[in-house]
Parts: sequence; structure tokens; C-alpha cells
Amino acid sequence: MKRLQTLKDDGGKAFVAYIMAGDGGLDRLRDQVEYLQGTGVTAIEIGIPFSDPVADGPVIEEAGNRALNEGVTLDKVLLEMKSWDFELKIPLIVMTYLNPVLRYGAERFAESCRDAGVSAVIIPDLPFEHQQLVAPYLKQAEITLIQLVTLTTTENRLHDILDAAEGFVYAVTVTGITGVRDELTEEVKEFMKTVRSKSPVPVYAGFGISKTEHIDLLRDDVDGFIVGSAIVKAFHDNKIEDIEPLIDAVTHSNPV
Repeated sequence: MKRLQTLKDDGGKAFVAYIMAGDGGLDRLRDQVEYLQGTGVTAIEIGIPFSDPVADGPVIEEAGNRALNEGVTLDKVLLEMKSWDFELKIPLIVMTYLNPVLRYGAERFAESCRDAGVSAVIIPDLPFEHQQLVAPYLKQAEITLIQLVTLTTTENRLHDILDAAEGFVYAVTVTGITGVRDELTEEVKEFMKTVRSKSPVPVYAGFGISKTEHIDLLRDDVDGFIVGSAIVKAFHDNKIEDIEPLIDAVTHSNPV
């Protein structure tokens, strides 16, 4: 994850692509990762399907349901990733909910993530105050636990979260669930400025980023972008090439 800090220090912007593992079959995951790596994305966030995805909007929830119907589980995803033999040049981030982690076993989860080449983990429903349920095991496995902040995060809580942040901070652009949105507000822009001014690590905007206009609005106030629903929909519709201009809008001026 050090490369993310280096990218920021060099003045570049990160593009983190989210995909739902097993949407259309788990055998598609490897090709999706290789394809996205080839487009020049900075990192890939691999979502684990879950029956009660409280942070997910309709596009990602439907993708998760399709994956669940294919019999995809956390264990199967990590085993699939462990089997890959191609050269991985970018960080892989697993996004899952707390329940599957606890059912799997937090220590075993951390070890399996390490064996699968995972660099970081996002658990959106893990309260900051209860991160000890998972954090010590991830640290032992040398895997970063990504912290999230939202528009409703209080100043004191923001200070505590940023103090513990590693890798990057996931700054949520909306109050609510993920999903494609028409526009982002000036309130979001000011929030990103505040978080970035206080954060010791790069700050990435996520939830609802789907247009070049969103990129243009926040470009000067964040260090990168996380795009999910638009990519999940593009893969499902077999129109993933439609996403390439969005990736290029973020990364085209990055130092080589």
C-alpha cells in the first residue's frame, strides 16, 4: 500500500475499481482483475456477496444476489484468489461485512487474505470502537484495515479515525448507500477538503462516483476515487469498455 502514498507525493490521482466477486460466476473474477489492471487502475476492490449488504445500493446489491445464487462465498473467493498465477502489479482490497468475517473466524480470515495476496480490507459495518474484533489479526498478517469517514462523522470521531488510518481513508460522498448519482453537492467538496487537510494518508472519495463531472468537481480536494456501481453495471452489461474514459479522466496525467 506504500505505492498509494508515493502516488500522492508525486501529485498523481488514484482510481480504485470495485467489482463484485462471482457476479456472472466466480470464474469471471480473474479475467475482470486482469482486465482492470491492464486499464491502469491503481487498485481493485473485490466485494464479497452478502445477504444483508447495508451499505450497498441497488446495482451492487443485485450483483451480490446474483453471486450468492451462483453459490459464491467468502471462502470460495479467497481460495480462487489464492490460485492465481499471473503477475499482480496493483493492490487488491477485499470489501466484506463483519458477519461473514466473524463466521469465518477473524484470525483465519486475516491469514486467508494474506495467502490470497490481499493488501487491505474494508469492513463498512465494523464500528470504529469495535475494530479490535478484527484489527489485531489483520495487523499480524500485515494487511491494512481501511478506515471510513462520512458526512455525519463528528469532529472528535474524525480525529480518532484519522489518527488510526493506514493505506488510505475512504471518504463517503453521500449520506446513505452506494449507487450512481447525477450530482454531488458543494457540502461534499468542503467535507473532502476538511478530511484531506487533516489526514496523514491519502483520501479517496467513494459512493456515487460515476461521471467525469464528479471527478472534475472533487479532483483538487481528494487524492483518488473509488468507483463501484458504474463498473459493476458495465461488467454485467458487457460494456466495460464504456468505463475506460472515466479511468482515464482520473489517471491520464499521473506520473509514469
